[in-house]
Amino acid sequence: MLLLTVHDERRDQSSNHLCADLPVKWHHNYLLPMRPHAPKLLFFVTVDWFFCSHFIERAKAARRAGYNVVVLTRVDQHRSVIEEAGLRLIPLTIDRRSLNPLEAFKTLVQLVHVFRRERPDVLHQIALKPILLGGFAARLTGIKRVVNAVVGGGYVFTSTSPLMRAIRPLMRLGLKFLLNPPGSCVVFENQDDLSSFVRSHQVRAEAAVLIRGAGVDADLFQPQPVRRTTPLVVVTARLLWDKGLGEFVAAARLLQAQGIKARFALVGDLDPDNRASIDPAVLDEWKDEGVVELWGFRRDMPQVLGEADIVCLPSYREGLPKSLLEAMAAGLPCVTTDVPGCREAVRNGENGWLVPPRDPQALARALKLLIENPDLRYRMGKRGRDMVLTEFASPIICQQTLQVYEEMLAS
Repeated sequence: MLLLTVHDERRDQSSNHLCADLPVKWHHNYLLPMRPHAPKLLFFVTVDWFFCSHFIERAKAARRAGYNVVVLTRVDQHRSVIEEAGLRLIPLTIDRRSLNPLEAFKTLVQLVHVFRRERPDVLHQIALKPILLGGFAARLTGIKRVVNAVVGGGYVFTSTSPLMRAIRPLMRLGLKFLLNPPGSCVVFENQDDLSSFVRSHQVRAEAAVLIRGAGVDADLFQPQPVRRTTPLVVVTARLLWDKGLGEFVAAARLLQAQGIKARFALVGDLDPDNRASIDPAVLDEWKDEGVVELWGFRRDMPQVLGEADIVCLPSYREGLPKSLLEAMAAGLPCVTTDVPGCREAVRNGENGWLVPPRDPQALARALKLLIENPDLRYRMGKRGRDMVLTEFASPIICQQTLQVYEEMLAS
């Protein structure tokens, strides 16, 4: 049966009880209601690469389940990936970096036009800007069944800059009115965020849903035989300051100064649309220094993780990082920060270590323990793999997401 983790423990988690009045069928391991017409599901996300990285498997599962799936996003490089998956794509002009009210108004006008034309049965909005702008457009067009996905706090909640501090109260005010209107539910990737939003009365307890991350293909990411004498530590992330890359480089310097034999690599691409993006000149300095290797963007992540011994992510805050789930599926121990999202995946002392954020010394100590103890790496990696199979595998996440849609349609 479909299992859904929700904040209100009084709800029946053993069955899809809200759909009990509909006949059902089995399809690709999902229990699905039979209906005369395909309900329309519209995803709204700012950019296509994020949709493909974190939500396309759920969209494909919904299509297999009989939904008419539409994706509304800014098209960058992944049009063919979305269309070849059988999903209808609607291009959108939106700048996720911009704070210009005029640009926001132009996007809102586009959204109102699309929502009126498409009239989705379920609207799934991903991240803060779509939640705010899409929530406003949904109210203007009378769309009630809205799934809002809070995927991490974003730069506005992690930055210490005066501008972001000034914007936060306005952001919180907007979320108060648009995050959880009647008929909507809010999906969180970690328990910390869910509890915080419920305590602050931004989300009703009965409308808060916990779906832990984007899922991972445990068949694609497999443990590999270890044949290396010099351990390789990798960070697989966009090249952003708030991923803790400065702390990672500082920790690598400390370990190199101690004579620790290991390699350190950053695997990821620039993200110039993100305000936390690292200046290319800084990356050139790191490259010239030679403490860390810069591998750039890689599509062959199973191969990258097959070469690694340890995965590190010293992030300041996450929803639930897919990079850690992929590392766990590949049987690798993880060193990450004790912050929301990261501690949802890594359990200290079980499948890796949790260290304080913004602390290169603590990060270096945790990495050193794993670098010098191959048996510990193996035990922690095996535990992480087991956790993926029972908690984070893609079919589990797809099942939980489909049940949210079914409950929305039945309500």
